[in-house]
Amino acid sequence: MTALEGAVVLVTGGQRGIGKALVDDLLTRGVAKIYATARKPVPSDDPRVVPLPLEVTDPASIAALAAAAPDVTVLINNAGVTAPRTYLDAPTDELRTVFEANFWGPLEVTKAFVPIIERNGGGHILNAHSALSWVALAGAYSASKAALWLQTNALRIELLERGIGVTGLHMGYVDTDMTAAIDAPKSKAEDIARQALDGIESGAYEVLADDTARGAKAVVSRDLAEAYPQLVRS
Repeated sequence: MTALEGAVVLVTGGQRGIGKALVDDLLTRGVAKIYATARKPVPSDDPRVVPLPLEVTDPASIAALAAAAPDVTVLINNAGVTAPRTYLDAPTDELRTVFEANFWGPLEVTKAFVPIIERNGGGHILNAHSALSWVALAGAYSASKAALWLQTNALRIELLERGIGVTGLHMGYVDTDMTAAIDAPKSKAEDIARQALDGIESGAYEVLADDTARGAKAVVSRDLAEAYPQLVRS
């Protein structure tokens, strides 16, 4: 378990959507400092929030972030990108970009910050996955989040003896700018953030933050036709 009171937290993609909700909730939990990244960060009204630039697909940007945030004890890998819902009609370079941002980006940030968290006495990492980690309905986005889920599971084992806990966060659609064009039920970003941070403090391995995530995971071990009713022919 990791207490957030007094912690120094890094939230990638921390100035909009779920990331901003995480920052807002963290401020109510007595954290000492929050590094909130964005490609083009803007100042914060709260002196505990330190905006920093980050492009998760750029090694130099990640290195600069690690140099600027040497006191981090909790890392939240939240930044990511959406993707075309097709494999066959999307340019391959575009599909590769999704993996660069959603799989390799969090991994490289984690590799940069594990030694920092370890030097600072241990702490926690939370990776933002998706209910679509378990349902192949969003093209390369689903695949990248599935890969990130397995990455998280592997890192949790690798870090067992290094004083760093690891939590995976799964959720369905959340009411943010990213999902503005989607006509479907959506969770509130602040509800997802609260459950995610509760998960860090309780040492949860996974947080299934809504019914969509819980339903998606429940179907994984069942017959494929239950997950994909399109396969059923009347």
